[in-house]
Amino acid sequence: MSDPEQIPKIPLVFYRTAAGNEPVRDWLKDMDRDDRLAIGADLQRVQYRWPVGMPLCRAMKDGLWEVRTHLPSRTISRVLLCFHEGVIIALHGFIKKTRTTPDEDMALARQRKKEVEHG
Repeated sequence: MSDPEQIPKIPLVFYRTAAGNEPVRDWLKDMDRDDRLAIGADLQRVQYRWPVGMPLCRAMKDGLWEVRTHLPSRTISRVLLCFHEGVIIALHGFIKKTRTTPDEDMALARQRKKEVEHG
């Protein structure tokens, strides 16, 4: 077993609006504790084990990645993220209700990614 101090951890931050809000953090705070912990554990796996493939993490279009969590509440969540300057940025989180990721969720994540990249 390797020493946790030896495993590089990629920093994770939450997207922040110009007004200082953190929509993904707020979304998580509104969840049941067990669901929040499950998503947190999966995000931490991404930080320590990158690159992570399916079924946990899937590459999407436009430099976005999707972290897929099956929640204790029997729903499925997605956190859309990107990498920027060596940091993982959680851009958008939602409960999955359809087979495909809705266009509006992808558009929101793409917009937030652009804001991050262009200051």
